[in-house]
Amino acid sequence: MTANSLPETLRHRRQKLAQLIDFPAILWSGANSPRNFPANTFPYRANSHFLYFAGIPLQNAAIRLEAGNLQLFIDDPDPSSALWHGETPTREEIAEKIGANDTRPMAELAAYLENAATVPVQDAGTWTQQTQLLERWILPKNQLEGIDLDLAKAIVSLRLTHDQTALVELRKAADVSVQAHKAGMAATSKSNVEAQVRAAMEAVIMGHNMTTAYTSIVTVHGEVLHNGHYHHPIEPGDLLLVDVGAETQTGWAADITRTWPVSGKFSSTQRDIYDIVLAAHDACIENIAPGVEYGEIHLLAATVITEGLVNLGILRGNPEDLVKTDAHALFFPHGIGHLLGLDVHDMEDLGDLAGYDEGRKRSDRFGLSYLRLNRPLRPGMLVTIEPGFYQVPAILNDPKVKSQYQSRVNWQRLEQFADVRGIRIEDDVLVTESGREVLTAALPNSANAIEELLT
Repeated sequence: MTANSLPETLRHRRQKLAQLIDFPAILWSGANSPRNFPANTFPYRANSHFLYFAGIPLQNAAIRLEAGNLQLFIDDPDPSSALWHGETPTREEIAEKIGANDTRPMAELAAYLENAATVPVQDAGTWTQQTQLLERWILPKNQLEGIDLDLAKAIVSLRLTHDQTALVELRKAADVSVQAHKAGMAATSKSNVEAQVRAAMEAVIMGHNMTTAYTSIVTVHGEVLHNGHYHHPIEPGDLLLVDVGAETQTGWAADITRTWPVSGKFSSTQRDIYDIVLAAHDACIENIAPGVEYGEIHLLAATVITEGLVNLGILRGNPEDLVKTDAHALFFPHGIGHLLGLDVHDMEDLGDLAGYDEGRKRSDRFGLSYLRLNRPLRPGMLVTIEPGFYQVPAILNDPKVKSQYQSRVNWQRLEQFADVRGIRIEDDVLVTESGREVLTAALPNSANAIEELLT
């Protein structure tokens, strides 16, 4: 990214927004949240919608967008803050960096609120400030109304596809994430518990002055989809499911999952299931192209996984009929993936507004209810493809579920795959004009290639 490209990109984004709305928009950056006393805070992360138009992670700031112009509202640092935090840029210096047309202290924001729309910020203090200043409820997720809803829809239409400046950052995040996964594989043979593998991976991310885009998942209990515990011992025979992604300094994310054997070699049963998940992964990526329905990509994954499980003797019946009755969701209960950008689940703070095309809503079917993205793909969209196989006790031991699918599952055959708690394979795929580009392709995913990386 050149020195002049950021303000130019931000100006272009503002101009595109001005073509979609005829009212001013105010976006807040958010503020630090204390962990236990005011000076000891959680790591700060600026609001993603603010970042998209402001470009840098300011704290306690707001921007007002109207007719392609940007007003920045932020206070100059208190002179005493230099003792603790060093010298920080002035309001005018920040305004020049992001191409602001005007800059004012936060106290003056109240004079510029008329007919302004906004979207909610996650931290409670800023959300309260939004509600009080605008004198209306700034509702979260699917509850937005009026001009706030119109603004959210306009932002979604812009952020659904990525400009070149964003893609530079997204590629950086992907590259560092690939390096982190390779470091995790190299550390596994020398590690005793999951935390040590996690530490090796996050050290790579921190070494590039980045942070994790989400809470890392490094677990031998892959059946727990968002497992955030790292105390379990890792032993020969275990599979380690690792879902770790980096986030750049300006907030752009990557999201990669690999599953590898702690011993360095997959067992025959582990490889059988792994190859089924990989076949689904590869088939989905091969079918990514403009105009393709992402929901169809999900059903393709479900069908390939089901066919594989029928061939292994775990499921009984015709694969297409099994998918229609959601039998695949016994082992693949989540969606095939999601949007990726400034948020790892991009724009999910707006509920299903980004993920679901106009007029669509979530299904209540067992096999479709966790689908995060249901719209036709467009060039410039970045999505994840992440099929999986899991033996989730809460699903498989549920009496109602077991009764419903009793004849569809060969339970005795399934017992032979007890060493497969969970497998997921995830890559980040950019939709191009002619097809797709896998931004995380530098990280191998075949069973043989993973075993080679582990030796």
